[in-house]
Amino acid sequence: MSLYQLSKMLFNLNRDDALKARFKADPQGVVADYDLTEEERGALLTPDIGLLYVLGVNGQILMHFAALCGIEWSDYLQRMRDGVKEHGPVRAGIYAMTTSPDEKVAG
Repeated sequence: MSLYQLSKMLFNLNRDDALKARFKADPQGVVADYDLTEEERGALLTPDIGLLYVLGVNGQILMHFAALCGIEWSDYLQRMRDGVKEHGPVRAGIYAMTTSPDEKVAG
């Protein structure tokens, strides 16, 4: 997995208006400029917010991408929850889950 490249692409997309315009016109072209796995490319082009979250994309970066894709805040949050149910625990990054989804969390 190339979490750095995935995060870098989303970070750049969030900050660069020209890149946003290019992404809207040619998302496959923008995605091809980064060293990503097929799974990552598919998640970006769908857009599959839940899978991107499970792959380890930081929520602060991901929320801007969701907004760019026209996804409402409450739907964005639900898509992250659904992503964990569908794709399993967060695999990498600061949100990586250290317990299985079936374990009870103290509190």
